[in-house]
Amino acid sequence: MIDITGDGLSATINPLGAELWSLSDGTGRRLLHDGDPAIWVGRAPLLFPIVGGLRDDSYRLDGLRYSMARHGVARRQSFDLVAQEPDRALFRLTDNEATRVAYPFAFQFDAEFSIDGASLTMTLSATNAGEADMPVSMGYHPAFAWPLPYGLPRTDHRILFDAAEPDTLCLLDSTGLIATDDRPSPVDGRMLALNDDIFAQDALIWRHPRSRGCLYGVPGGPNLRVDWSEMPSLGIWTKPGATYVCIEPWDGIADPQGFAGEIWNKPGIHRLGAGESVTHWMRVTLTPS
Repeated sequence: MIDITGDGLSATINPLGAELWSLSDGTGRRLLHDGDPAIWVGRAPLLFPIVGGLRDDSYRLDGLRYSMARHGVARRQSFDLVAQEPDRALFRLTDNEATRVAYPFAFQFDAEFSIDGASLTMTLSATNAGEADMPVSMGYHPAFAWPLPYGLPRTDHRILFDAAEPDTLCLLDSTGLIATDDRPSPVDGRMLALNDDIFAQDALIWRHPRSRGCLYGVPGGPNLRVDWSEMPSLGIWTKPGATYVCIEPWDGIADPQGFAGEIWNKPGIHRLGAGESVTHWMRVTLTPS
């Protein structure tokens, strides 16, 4: 485990998946889900080189079919620590025999974590290290404590978006694919009141949210300000009754029902030429009451 600290936050990163393992405020109070396997073993997995699920857990590339689990290969791979300072750590995954079975490309996938005061920034960068064009998506999946550790009721927590969001959401089918029909959004203008009922049909997914940031917490209490780069999609998810809520900016999305095209046609896929890169960031800031 690798620890980094700043004036207002401390974080631990697990080299397995370069997963944010813990995030605490300046007094040690936990801001991230603890990975209790009875609830959900994840904490903040990184999604690469796909986001979401594939139809039949496989994709076609140049007429051949490859199997790949939901959210890709990175979260099950050990990353190398390539740089570390007291407030910063850089992890790197390169292709290997295991990744090439599911994803036959030469790549470099970097995950940098840095703390500045009360802000943690997580920067992801994927580079095509081969000669052939490479398909890629990426995303974030951090599970924040719900309720936050400040003695305020779980039922009072809400997410306030920077902009009024669309009235409809994607609907997931029973296999985790994007259904043909949409569903109504529980967001009232900019406000999403958090309760278990809104997750009865799985994650809330926006194909094209208007916001690039939101405020999570209870009005008047310490909140988490969450900002992200120009990623086209957003998911918010928990298991009903669980003690976390995930705020997930995505540069990609699950397959739509019935999708039968090559991976190049999968929604959200970038086509990177030799030596090309794509970079995204997500920032979490603890704001005072």
